[in-house]
Amino acid sequence: MIPIDRFLILSAILFGLGMYGVLARRSAVLILMSVELMLQAVSINFIAFAVYLSPVAFTGIIFAIFVITIAAAEVGLALAIILRLYRNKATANVDEADTMKW
Repeated sequence: MIPIDRFLILSAILFGLGMYGVLARRSAVLILMSVELMLQAVSINFIAFAVYLSPVAFTGIIFAIFVITIAAAEVGLALAIILRLYRNKATANVDEADTMKW
């Protein structure tokens, strides 16, 4: 069995890459992808702790399924907002969307 620290290291690397993508990118689509990467890192943590701490209980796996479901809904809503931003401003750059006025 793979030790839990390998999963935690993988999750920390993925979360760090996602955090870097959120802070360094200007494109709304790339920021959204980085947020999804961070959410998947959290899901890896949930599943790793669920398997190693209590293999009988499925609470961590259920939480991971909720995270994936919420992430799918978040992607749908965020892509709709990004598409609307692109149609109005002709760019998906988050620096251009600094005001709430259309």
